[in-house]
Amino acid sequence: MTITALINAEVLVEQGFRKGFAVLVENGRIADVVSAGDARVRAAQTHDLHGMKLVPGFIDTQVNGGGGVLFNDEPTVDAVRRIAQAHRRFGTTGMLPTLISDDAGVMRRAIAAIDAAIEQRVPGVLGIHLEGPYLAPARKGVHDASKFRVPDAAEVAMAASLRNGKTLLTLAPDRVPADVIRDFIARGVVVAAGHTAASYEETRAALDLGVRGFTHLYNAMTPLASREPGVVGAALADAESWCGVIVDGHHVHAASLRVALAAKPRGKILLVTDAMPPVGSDSPSFRINGQIATARDGLLTVPDGTLAGSVLDMAQAVRNTVAWLDVPLDEAVRMAATYPAEFIGLGATHGRIAPGYAADLVALDAKLGVAATWIAGSVEEYA
Repeated sequence: MTITALINAEVLVEQGFRKGFAVLVENGRIADVVSAGDARVRAAQTHDLHGMKLVPGFIDTQVNGGGGVLFNDEPTVDAVRRIAQAHRRFGTTGMLPTLISDDAGVMRRAIAAIDAAIEQRVPGVLGIHLEGPYLAPARKGVHDASKFRVPDAAEVAMAASLRNGKTLLTLAPDRVPADVIRDFIARGVVVAAGHTAASYEETRAALDLGVRGFTHLYNAMTPLASREPGVVGAALADAESWCGVIVDGHHVHAASLRVALAAKPRGKILLVTDAMPPVGSDSPSFRINGQIATARDGLLTVPDGTLAGSVLDMAQAVRNTVAWLDVPLDEAVRMAATYPAEFIGLGATHGRIAPGYAADLVALDAKLGVAATWIAGSVEEYA
């Protein structure tokens, strides 16, 4: 196989951004990170990045749609491909297409579509996120509460049936019995708490069972209060769990996000978009659960004002994190790439620029716009 050397970039390695390195890519993986003067660079096909920043590709664990497509409406391989392609332009080289609460038949079709997409090597698909339907009506958000239910043994087996890639499941610990949560985890599902009215004690018990993280921290969960810490208090007090955050200026106040960053150990806050069909599309509106959701000035709502996901992309999430939260760029990128990979169990293969890792990469220009992406070593460049 031909070796490609990505040269003349500031490369994000473990120690931070460094000049004078070349990244060698072969057979879809990073073969090595070497000095620019290494003999292997001279022998390789070179790709000059003209001083741009080269970072690991972003991994978004919560992508409801994009490119005008809502996954629930089109649980097909073609829809998955279109969603992934829409987000790739914004630096997302790995994602979990996300199905919000729906009937069992739609869930089966969505799982089958993800299995087939991965078998067909659709670029950027790492698994599926089932956000519901095992949620709490009191914290439903834009989900259709008529779809909510407690899974029986047959449904647990169905929801955990993905053969290829990772399954992330968001559930409400106050609605799902402990033995069911244990069953999901025993089947290899990454379980997160979200859309939940749980108490601190219920949430702490779920963490002890093996719940791994929290879906869009602060949103659709019981808040932190003086005598009732709630789900937010349990999330912030727990050192082991991961928390996804939507840094769009609408879902969570910047001060609350700074509190989370201060409370959690480094590496436990990750960026998500909760993106909907308008991302990568010319249309600001789409239909969800019989309602029209419309984006205005970056705020996506249904007519009663309920948030309906976001129109955020991962590149903008990184820029917002740097600008609003005073997070250095290298750490903001880790929040978009390294930490999501670790959360879903792919930390040994994705989310870093290091030998042996997937050659999923992003070149950022001086304004932190996405100039190029690589997925498994295959490049797309953008004007």
